[in-house]
Amino acid sequence: MPFLHLGKIFDMRSIATLMILSILFIGCKNEKKTNENQAENKVAEKTIAKNEQSDSLKIEITPISHATAVFKWDNTVFYTDPVGGADAFKGKATPDFVLITDIHGDHMNAETLDALELENAKIFVPKAVQEKLPEDLQGNLVVLNNGETNEYMGFKIKAIPMYNLPQSKDAMHVKGRGNGYILEKNGEKLYISGDTEDIPEMRNLKDIDVALVSMNLPYTMPVDKAADGVLAFKPKKVIPYHYRGKDGLADVEKFKELVNKGNQNIKVELMDWYPGRKK
Repeated sequence: MPFLHLGKIFDMRSIATLMILSILFIGCKNEKKTNENQAENKVAEKTIAKNEQSDSLKIEITPISHATAVFKWDNTVFYTDPVGGADAFKGKATPDFVLITDIHGDHMNAETLDALELENAKIFVPKAVQEKLPEDLQGNLVVLNNGETNEYMGFKIKAIPMYNLPQSKDAMHVKGRGNGYILEKNGEKLYISGDTEDIPEMRNLKDIDVALVSMNLPYTMPVDKAADGVLAFKPKKVIPYHYRGKDGLADVEKFKELVNKGNQNIKVELMDWYPGRKK
C-alpha cells in the first residue's frame, strides 16, 4: 500500500509537470504569434504611411492659358511656356525657374520672357528653342535635350521626348525637337507632356504623381488616345491641358469619363485653361 501511494504521488507530479510545460508552450506560441502580428502591423503601418505621403503631394497649379501655367511646389515657383505678355502674370510670384517645351508661339515668346522678372531665374529649354531666343536671354538658358537631366533647387528635371504619331519629317512636332518634362523632388514626380501623342515614352512612365497631358487635334492627340495613354502609365492624378484645337475645345469631360471607366484609382482634375471661353 505505501508503495502504491508513492506511485500515485509520482503520477500526480508527472501530470502537474506536463500541465506546466503545456502552459509554457502555449504561452510561448501565443507570444510568438503576438510578436508576428505586431511585426505585420508595423509593416502595414509603414505601407499606409508611405501611401499617405505619396498622396499628399501638393502642387499649386494656376492655369494662365492653354499651355501656360504657374506652379508652386513647396516654396519654389516655376512657369511653364510663359506667353501672353507680363500682364498675364500680374499678381503672380516671380519664378525661380522656367520650362519651355517647344518653338511654337503658344509655348515660346521672347517678348514675354523679356517683360518678366527673370534676372535670377534659369530657363530650361531644348536646343531648338535656345537657337531662337535673343542674345540678352542666353545667359539664363539651360539647354536640355531628350533624355538629359539637370538638378536645380532640389529638383531633378528630366527632358523626355514629345512628338506626333506616326513619325514623319514634316510632322508639326518631330521627335527630338521639343521637350516634355518630368520634375522630381523627394521621390515625387510631376509630368508635363508638352505637345505629344500617346508615344511609348509616355506610356512607359512609372510612379507619376501628377500629370498634365495635352489633347487637341490636329496638333497633338484626340481625347480617346490621351485617355488610353494615361491608362497605360497610371498617374495618381491627371490634369488635361493644352486642349484648344482647330475646331474648338476638346471634350475633357469625355476624357475624364474614359479614364474613370478604365481606372477609378486615377483622379482626373479639370481646370479652366480658357477663361471666358465655352467652346
